[in-house]
Amino acid sequence: MEAKYWHDNQKKDIDLIGIGNAIVDIIVNVEDQFLEVNNLKKGSMNLINSYESEVLLENCKVIKKVSGGSSANTVVCLAELGDNVQFIGRVKNDNFGNFFSTDIRKSNTIFNTLPIDEGPSSAHSIIFITPDAQRTMCTYLGASVEFEPKDVNYNSIKNSKYLYLEGYLWDSYLAKNAFLKSAKIAKDSNTKIILSLSDAFCVDRHRESFLELIDSYIDVVFCNESEVLSLFKKNDLQSCKESISSICELVIITLGSRGSLVINKGDSEEVKPKLLGNIIDTTGAGDLYAGGFIHGLIKNYTLKKCGEMGSICAGYIITQLGSRSNIDLQKLIDSNLV
Repeated sequence: MEAKYWHDNQKKDIDLIGIGNAIVDIIVNVEDQFLEVNNLKKGSMNLINSYESEVLLENCKVIKKVSGGSSANTVVCLAELGDNVQFIGRVKNDNFGNFFSTDIRKSNTIFNTLPIDEGPSSAHSIIFITPDAQRTMCTYLGASVEFEPKDVNYNSIKNSKYLYLEGYLWDSYLAKNAFLKSAKIAKDSNTKIILSLSDAFCVDRHRESFLELIDSYIDVVFCNESEVLSLFKKNDLQSCKESISSICELVIITLGSRGSLVINKGDSEEVKPKLLGNIIDTTGAGDLYAGGFIHGLIKNYTLKKCGEMGSICAGYIITQLGSRSNIDLQKLIDSNLV
């Protein structure tokens, strides 16, 4: 696919602003028996309270902590690739919140959202990695879902080429309002709007409003196969391709080990996966794919090249623990791009 998706905002100073849940990822290695004892379904995402989080962590050895959350992972990937990016998300002035703020800034991501002093503690997600590299998540959303319109710097959005939004924010009434206000300002400012559908269960909860949102505001959609099937309540990808291309100009569907599908104005092309080692942890694979792809969009590369860059980033991140690259992503892309 030699087509390009042009942004015409060369005079804008910011490449992308991401808005999402600010979550500290706590990575733990466990055996399958641990999941059985704690009644956790392998591969699931479970919402827990702060007490449940404490109980689970009592019996685990923490391997790694990183500033996470879907949108944050994508934004950090872009920062590591040299793009000028910002992240907006809410944390509390506590240990997890201070860790998140310090850690995300290490990547050269701009993070200026002021922490709150009262209310729920900062969000964190315990990611249990089993020997088969599957991830099972238990997430305490805390302060992140208290995100509201006053937390957003709308002048920055006006000065950004892209706005990246994660679907998880739709679960909170206040965050949803901030989400919509940001989208309206971006649209009026000729800022391209990207939406990640986040999770099939999230799509199930908000199907009709997501469809309306995409049709009214969204320029680019990232989703996986289960999410797009849920969005249109269909069982085959082919009919979904036609449906989603009718309401959004550019759609990228990740297909796991089968690679990805790029759909632009009804035309589509499959992009082969890039596996760069043994699979250790699939955390952040979709987020890093989006990061590599969007980096290509920012540089005005062809859509095929964007897809290949996304595949390289995703294909590497699953060979290590966590969603932060241990190597130079730009050198990785340069050495693996045909």
